[in-house]
Amino acid sequence: MNKPEAVNQSFEHYDTNALLYITNRPPLVFTEGQGMWMTDHNGKRYLDWLQGWAVNCLGHSPQCIQDALVAQAKKVINPSPAFYNEPSIRLASLLTQHSCFDRVFFANSGAEANEGAIKLARKWGKLNRSASGENRYEIITFDHSFHGRTLATMSASGKPGWDTMFAPQVPGFAKATLNDLASVEALITDKTVAVMLEPVQGEGGVIPASREFMQGLRALTTRHNLLLIVDEVQAGMGRTGQLFAYQLSGVEPDIMTLGKGIGGGVPLAALLCRQPFAVFEPGDQGGTYNGNPLMTAVGIAVLDELLKPGFLQSVVDKGNYLREGLLKLCDRHGLEGERGEGLLRALKLGAPIGGKIVEIARDLEPQGLLLNSPRPDLLRFMPALTVTNEEIDLMLTLLSDVIRQVK
Repeated sequence: MNKPEAVNQSFEHYDTNALLYITNRPPLVFTEGQGMWMTDHNGKRYLDWLQGWAVNCLGHSPQCIQDALVAQAKKVINPSPAFYNEPSIRLASLLTQHSCFDRVFFANSGAEANEGAIKLARKWGKLNRSASGENRYEIITFDHSFHGRTLATMSASGKPGWDTMFAPQVPGFAKATLNDLASVEALITDKTVAVMLEPVQGEGGVIPASREFMQGLRALTTRHNLLLIVDEVQAGMGRTGQLFAYQLSGVEPDIMTLGKGIGGGVPLAALLCRQPFAVFEPGDQGGTYNGNPLMTAVGIAVLDELLKPGFLQSVVDKGNYLREGLLKLCDRHGLEGERGEGLLRALKLGAPIGGKIVEIARDLEPQGLLLNSPRPDLLRFMPALTVTNEEIDLMLTLLSDVIRQVK
């Protein structure tokens, strides 16, 4: 990527006070992005290992997404979800052809898709009551899980401290321990309708559900006539080296949610279900922009890239390459270890230094490094699936230097 001309604006030029304060942002404004790189208002470049929290699965501004947006914008942008549109039909067909699911509802965010999954499960539970006649609506979720920032998805999440925010919580979510099947079984009652989990907990610290646990969970939910819901908002769309993370364990869930990578950078998400659980009726679910042709046209372009021969294998190979590099960092600096699947990985630091590493890495000269620390003792890596080995090497070199400064 050629270095663009600097915008040469001081940060004070931007009236950031007009934005609602919801997070601490550094004093820089990004103006361009290409692949693994972003450029700020002063022309400084940054190697981006956040990629919008795993959103930009093909990197910043890939040509295929540019082409899809331009071509579709010339046709129709928003005919209203009261009517069919061609891109949404095509994308739904592609998703069902390459998964175990039969029906798709398109949404705008992962939280909205997860809200839909909760509603769908509760309606199915009302139609399929327990042997004692109980209306089944309770969903078992997991400690350290993350399902979104709406009231219901926050209640479903197991993020520490969220149980008291915006109280009272939406009722009906019991929390089990990931990879502990007995903890799930102990929570099942006549009111339980489903078990919902991330196959890889992203915000919780990149904690994979084991193959054995996923298989045991499928057997347990089948035995108790419960739905199995997988939240693949972060782990889906090729991130783990499989098109969908549930495929790593060979199970077939009943409901799946997608977000982030499915749009490659535009607002797009999806709720998928198998036919026996497609119980929504007209009026139960909807939204102004659901299935918007401009967004679903991009989803088609993204999925076409992921399905190209060798693409997913390249994610596996680069994930292994990253894993080996992170393990070498552990040996070099005495760190605790690494974990993850494919190109969703974490480095366990063994000390609460993640925030300092992120800050120093961002401010490196002449080019910065963008990292994420979801927990004080951990770094999370979510590069574009198109990242090169050379970009992995550069990140590891820069990170090693930063760790040396911090430790």
